[in-house]
Amino acid sequence: QVQLVESGGGLVQPGGSLRLSCVASGFTLDDFTIGWFRQAPGKEREGVSCISSSGGNTYYADSVKGRFAISRDNAKNTVYLQMNSLKPEDTAVYYCAAERSLLLRLWFYPNMYEDWGQGTQVTVSS
Repeated sequence: QVQLVESGGGLVQPGGSLRLSCVASGFTLDDFTIGWFRQAPGKEREGVSCISSSGGNTYYADSVKGRFAISRDNAKNTVYLQMNSLKPEDTAVYYCAAERSLLLRLWFYPNMYEDWGQGTQVTVSS
């Protein structure tokens, strides 16, 4: 059974940091492109970042460039999203998603991914 589980969310003050983890089970992450998405209340799900299966290509939404960093440890079947300089507008549920054959230039479209985790809440507030 393919499963993705996110963790690492929580409440943080503006300017703070969090590291999200996405752990895969039931399949080997090596062959999959992984995307991080977020969805705030009343808003559509948006692409935050993406990392190719090899880790050689990474992509970021303009809103998080320079603040977020995506990485993967295939030996641990885990992808990370390091989030620094967090802002209140980063508040959302964060999801990771996996796709084996992703056209990377379309990484930010949620419907390009087949498998999704349940999400982890990130709240940035003073």
